[in-house]
Amino acid sequence: MKIGFIALSGVRVVDKELQDIGLNLPGFVERSKVIASLPSLGLLTLAGLTPEHHHMEYIDMPQLPEILPGPFDVVAISSFTAMIKDAYHLADRYRALGTRVILGGLHVALCPDEAAHHADAIVVGEAESVWGQVLDDLEQGCLKPRYHDPRPYDLAQAPMPRFELLDIKRYNRLTVQTSRGCPWHCEFCASSIRLQPRYRTKPVDKIMAEIHKIKQLWARPFIEFADDNTFVHQKHSHELMDALIGENVRWFTETDISVANDPLLLKKMAQAGCAQVLIGFEDPDIGTSGMELKMDWKAKQRPHYLEAISRIQDQGITVNGCFVIGLDSHTPETFERLWQFIQESKLYEIQLTILTPFPGTPLFERLKQDNRLLMPLDSWEKRTLFDITFEPLNMSVDTLHKGFLTLAAKVYSSEFTAKRRNQFMRRKANLRKCIIS
Repeated sequence: MKIGFIALSGVRVVDKELQDIGLNLPGFVERSKVIASLPSLGLLTLAGLTPEHHHMEYIDMPQLPEILPGPFDVVAISSFTAMIKDAYHLADRYRALGTRVILGGLHVALCPDEAAHHADAIVVGEAESVWGQVLDDLEQGCLKPRYHDPRPYDLAQAPMPRFELLDIKRYNRLTVQTSRGCPWHCEFCASSIRLQPRYRTKPVDKIMAEIHKIKQLWARPFIEFADDNTFVHQKHSHELMDALIGENVRWFTETDISVANDPLLLKKMAQAGCAQVLIGFEDPDIGTSGMELKMDWKAKQRPHYLEAISRIQDQGITVNGCFVIGLDSHTPETFERLWQFIQESKLYEIQLTILTPFPGTPLFERLKQDNRLLMPLDSWEKRTLFDITFEPLNMSVDTLHKGFLTLAAKVYSSEFTAKRRNQFMRRKANLRKCIIS
């Protein structure tokens, strides 16, 4: 069979005013552009599970093409919620040509009945354990409409992703997964915890094999660890850093604030090439209360935010601090409070997002029950993290919109962006002088 693995990978903002200021403010859409340029590790992994007698092609689509790539016997399509309607349109076009369509990914897993209208088969949940059966059924002409294995996938069995299918020069970083899941259960989170809540790590030797494969294709790569929360398992974290030291790679990952509590790990991370960690602070005040649904873990970390940022950045690792605007505790006064904290924090990078109710999350269900969703339930194109899709509790939609724009204009201005980055570089230089002396 000729198989096309197609990722709709663009990141969009519907809000016209936000689009306009994003074009003029450095840093505003930097992280979104990075996400949009990442290849789909899920599809590359499925390609790694596909027998060699099949002809495979990997395609990134930032937007729908006029002429469909192909021809293919079957296409496997994956996308984000905000672009899922484009994925459905693409699937319908391929099916009209007689091409079999397999849809999968987080949105499909959370809205399977919706997705099933646009596919010959859907994969619900983790796809690795069922992909071989999908291929066998395709070859035998007995494709089932739905595939699902509820058991957690053992990452020790993970195949080598087919990185060689990529046109490497198109990417500024490639992805490697070291773990899957997260121990925390945040109300708004739409990550892989919705597919399988159990936290798992991939054996270090498998991770290093993937990195070595990438280095064969790209001598000095920049790698993004495609994890929800990288440094949860302390022993695994130290083993991975020990293996990375001396590999001459630079990398980025997402983690939580607890990484700052392990000084030895931070030193190893710096030695191992860590350029930046992204940490969800969400709110430096009461907004995080009740956000984490297991043990209110997020709220308990607030007193340590500033110290944790300083500890991490003192190792020469930049912190990309993420804040969520529009929480139920937020009022018109929140924007100035956040601005003051951001200035005090000396964060190298900032990511501001609007609270977004993604399907399948407890937040979505709560706001739906409270009749606070602003649009039809299938208006997925506005689930961008930057567009308002719900009725705030303690301010109007217009106040939230204007407050977000005003705060973004301050945070992402040329002057403040330069100030933040210069602060970090001066601090880094001073610490280096102290070490030498």
